[in-house]
Amino acid sequence: MYDLILANFAMHISLDVVETAHVLSQLQHKMVKKNATLLSSGEICKAIYFVNKGCLRIFNIDKEGEEHIISFCPENWWAVDISSFSGQIPAFYTISALEDTEVFYLSYTALEQLYLQVPKFERFFRILTQNGFNLYQRRITSNLSKTAEERYTQFQKQYPKLEQRIAQKHIASYIGITPVFLSMIRKRNS
Repeated sequence: MYDLILANFAMHISLDVVETAHVLSQLQHKMVKKNATLLSSGEICKAIYFVNKGCLRIFNIDKEGEEHIISFCPENWWAVDISSFSGQIPAFYTISALEDTEVFYLSYTALEQLYLQVPKFERFFRILTQNGFNLYQRRITSNLSKTAEERYTQFQKQYPKLEQRIAQKHIASYIGITPVFLSMIRKRNS
């Protein structure tokens, strides 16, 4: 049950048996139905989520009701509105499930305690945050400098096999184009 998240931790830190038992005692588990919302814009993000199975999306809805997906979080990815979580302020983003999804999560309080009790976790979440910041910087640059077709190709590389699992409208929202234009790109590439 915990294999994937423990392997994720092992990418950056080495936990002994006692530390592993402690983090597992702090982890909470939840099944999230397709289309269910874990966090709504305006709420305070009280947890950081690890996707064990399924896929989440992080997005915002603008004044015109247009949805802008900033990230997909399939298996082995973390999901959080980092500003809301770290500052315990209202969220800008919404997090919802694109498929039936199984998550492990740590509450804000549990993570703060974990930092004190197992200091290695500060290193783990620092690296996670740095990697996330790098990902978002590259995404911004891509959106400013690449064509829609190049962004689509980049999506396919970043999220292999996800295209078969999620709706075309979500991919289009992530790339920043209409579903009709995405269909045209797909036809040209096939």
